[in-house]
Amino acid sequence: MEGEGEKTGTGSTKSRLQHLLEKASQMQPEDMLFRYHGLLYPSTLCSEESLRLYAKFEARPEDMCIASYPKCGFNWVYALFCGIATAVQGKAEEEKNNMAKKITLLEFSDAEGYEMMKSCPSPRVYGTHCHYENLPPSIIEKKAKVLVVFRNPKDVAVSYYHFCQNNPLLPNPTSWDDFFKQYMMGEVAWGSYFDSALIWEKHIDDEDVMVITYEELKENLPGGVQKIADFFGHSLTEEQIQNIARKGTFQAMNDNSKETHSVLGKVFFRKGVIGDWKTLFTEEQSQEMDAKFVECLAGTKLAAKLNYNLYCKT
Repeated sequence: MEGEGEKTGTGSTKSRLQHLLEKASQMQPEDMLFRYHGLLYPSTLCSEESLRLYAKFEARPEDMCIASYPKCGFNWVYALFCGIATAVQGKAEEEKNNMAKKITLLEFSDAEGYEMMKSCPSPRVYGTHCHYENLPPSIIEKKAKVLVVFRNPKDVAVSYYHFCQNNPLLPNPTSWDDFFKQYMMGEVAWGSYFDSALIWEKHIDDEDVMVITYEELKENLPGGVQKIADFFGHSLTEEQIQNIARKGTFQAMNDNSKETHSVLGKVFFRKGVIGDWKTLFTEEQSQEMDAKFVECLAGTKLAAKLNYNLYCKT
């Protein structure tokens, strides 16, 4: 889950977050997730009503949309999006910071938040953790471009586990072993990583879809910024690309996390490394994940982009 600290059109960031934290503190762990159309969602952050509004969202062709399974790098890419949109719109740095506090995840918004978005200048920046088949229909109808962010499933599992451990808005896993079982069964918020991957694989060659990986961005961030800008049809100078990349490093975002994500800043920006899965996976769990990856994604274009053997084999 990303974007808990941001404004969604109702009150200030701080007051909204305080309200959410108070709400969560009074909830039992089993009540912190609810099921809607077969998938689990965090009940502290969205509701059936917010998801119904999400389905009615009106996209624009020039929108910049990010779709990612949780903990694949959403916040990182969202910051890059804001940098690109700021450069395109010719806004000052202060306005970029304000943009970063607006709606990020559509499914967390309310009626007031969606109304506010109608007056936002293009290109609007927003995202979702939902896969292609759960996108608001207008995104497809208006041919809005969608950047899909993926990360190797072992690092996602470990990052997701720590995120649930440290985020008071989510149920705290009783142990890594229990979380791993839930993750593999898709019994976590937004469902199965592999189901999401399989659905996006069907659309990997769509004209309005581009897949980029966390690992790809770690290896060459300026190149990733250029690739993202090109996909959305925005021309940036080399200076703008380097500036966006410099401010989009893990260290820079971690240093600024209190400003962007309030008291949850350190929850969102923990390590930002590749290979952290080795700190928790047992050999048996590693083999189980390897088998699942082969079963679901072997021979696919998405598998080739994820470079599983490089990042997920000991």
